[in-house]
Amino acid sequence: MIVYLYTMRTRDEEKKEALFKATIKLVNEIGFVSSSVSKIAKEAGVSPATLYVYYENKEDLLVSTYKEIKMMMSRAILDDFDDNLPIRDILRNVWFSMFDWISNNLEYYQFMEQFANSPYSTLVDHQALEQYFVKVINVLERGKREKIIKDVDWHLLGAFMYHPISGLANPNHRKGFELKEDDIETAFTMAWDAIKL
Repeated sequence: MIVYLYTMRTRDEEKKEALFKATIKLVNEIGFVSSSVSKIAKEAGVSPATLYVYYENKEDLLVSTYKEIKMMMSRAILDDFDDNLPIRDILRNVWFSMFDWISNNLEYYQFMEQFANSPYSTLVDHQALEQYFVKVINVLERGKREKIIKDVDWHLLGAFMYHPISGLANPNHRKGFELKEDDIETAFTMAWDAIKL
């Protein structure tokens, strides 16, 4: 009986993972509107009814997929987070971790970008998602208190610090420009110069 339950649980997780990957693949290829429940289920190799075992509807599937990707990204960039380092070093480590994660997970990042610019974005509790990145937010707030970085809303600091990474990490955004390790370091320095006092 125990073996049977374990096998069922494993199989269920495999189906959920298949739905996750199928959702990302189809949305990236044909968009949100054309990615119907039946197409996603077919791509995942499950019946449409199976999708409803895990998700209430298509909206729930899309929102859950977005949240899962955000969680994966936060785990990756905070994996070796050390808030005992100087603030510049902490933010540099996060910068490089985020660059690496986006570079190695372009299909996930493409889905996130599309989702963030879609009406589905209004269905997400963005304050709850911020908790995934609270360690970075706390460092930015500490930098403001210690008068190391500009005393502006952390959303502005994040925009100047981390949004440029998406353009640099995605080869589709830098056609004709071959990015080298020194360029990534230079880009971080430019971002740091934008937020430091």
